[in-house]
Amino acid sequence: MFCKGFYHFGPFWDHMLGYWKAHLPNSQKVLFLKYEDPKEDITFNIKNIAEFIGFPFSSEEEKLGKIEEISRLCSFESLSNLDVNKPRNFIGRAKTSSFFRKGEVGDWKNYLTPVMAERMKKLMESKLEGSGLVFNLKGSDLVV
Repeated sequence: MFCKGFYHFGPFWDHMLGYWKAHLPNSQKVLFLKYEDPKEDITFNIKNIAEFIGFPFSSEEEKLGKIEEISRLCSFESLSNLDVNKPRNFIGRAKTSSFFRKGEVGDWKNYLTPVMAERMKKLMESKLEGSGLVFNLKGSDLVV
């Protein structure tokens, strides 16, 4: 269903490319982050987000470790362990535990077979062609 564009909030690729294309000429108004970006360099990305929303860190805040504190508070471990995210039914339909997997880049390998991964690679290539948007599917030879 995902590959055919049947998704809870409409075709995923249309949403993603819409934000990507809005970001290109308006990077001061549209911040485009991939999940992998903060995972690769959390400090840089926290500072980047703070600057983007108009509240950059002062040198004193940096010296006091505010960026590291935010990093800890916003970590996957911290957020997934909040009471609101403990396993329970959500709006009678889904379990909150289904919102969290492992929080690891490349974990898709544990859910997609090689055939599914190749299909996803081809789909991504066709949907992203010419956009300049690139994904490195860590843990495989799939780079789209």
